[in-house]
Amino acid sequence: MDEYHPELANYEPHDRPLRSRRMTLMTRGIVIVALVALVLPGIVTTYSFAQSTANQACAAYVQAEVAEQSRIEVRFELTGPGVIGWECYAITADGERHIVSLGLIPGLPSQVPGTVNAL
Repeated sequence: MDEYHPELANYEPHDRPLRSRRMTLMTRGIVIVALVALVLPGIVTTYSFAQSTANQACAAYVQAEVAEQSRIEVRFELTGPGVIGWECYAITADGERHIVSLGLIPGLPSQVPGTVNAL
């Protein structure tokens, strides 16, 4: 069935693109920069929040498990003792000692001896 469209009566298609190659590349660049600007703050915020939580949880674990003077060190490791996630270490005079694997989303569980969790 052939339909007649009066608005296309004098239309002649052409082979040239609507936008130039330069304009297309510039638009793609702007879109990539905009996506990075939207996603990057969320990644940075999530990382800093997880690091802060891991530091607090590690401090509680070290306080409960290590009797001697020590300082804590928390690292995100891809191949650590707990596979992927935050790892808690105590640095003492004897050296570095792995305390606990905190996982991808660190937190303080209720079974840490000597700590009180507020609900």
